[in-house]
Amino acid sequence: MTTLNAELRAFYEARRQQIPPEVRSVMQRAGRELADSGQAERALTAGDNAPRFSLPSATGRILSLDDLLADGPVVLTFYRGAWCPYCNIALRSLQQHHDAITARGARLVAVSPQIPDESLSLTEKHGLAFDVLSDIGSDTAKQYGLAFDLPDDLAAVYDKLGFDLQRVNDGHPRTLPLPATYVIDRDGVIRWAFVDTDYTTRAEPADILSALDASA
Repeated sequence: MTTLNAELRAFYEARRQQIPPEVRSVMQRAGRELADSGQAERALTAGDNAPRFSLPSATGRILSLDDLLADGPVVLTFYRGAWCPYCNIALRSLQQHHDAITARGARLVAVSPQIPDESLSLTEKHGLAFDVLSDIGSDTAKQYGLAFDLPDDLAAVYDKLGFDLQRVNDGHPRTLPLPATYVIDRDGVIRWAFVDTDYTTRAEPADILSALDASA
């Protein structure tokens, strides 16, 4: 079976040829600068206490981390938004493993800086059975050490590509989270963490399941 990251890499290779060289150069430079910043190493990791949050779901219902942990461990994944094709591939893969996650007594929840309407469209489009929460302004992502601001030239590229982050992120177009996934136990302690500055790389569902098994 093809792994998630193999699928992401194949998509990247196919898409790369369609991106103008000057745009690709901006994206690659921004990626190198973010990697060199050391932010991924400073983000919360295994052994840290998970910051509490209360965020609206796609249907407007407020969900807190404490509510989610009441039923068992939580798999918390941060993604950039429905405009990001790599995020969509990753979320579809998580949906394919949703039954395996819930069979282990865990609750899966995804968080992005998008407004609830965008999350609802995403949920319906991909048939997601897990909650998708809106972290407007990326305040929760900041608590986990994941939020960063797009450099000017990359923000301009995203504008030209029509992503309209000003609207979908409700006036916070520059701030995004690093791709990250956490396994949090019932006591609110992070037991496993995946954080990467490269948005084309994501946590493998098989590794998430192994982490749940190890922390059971």
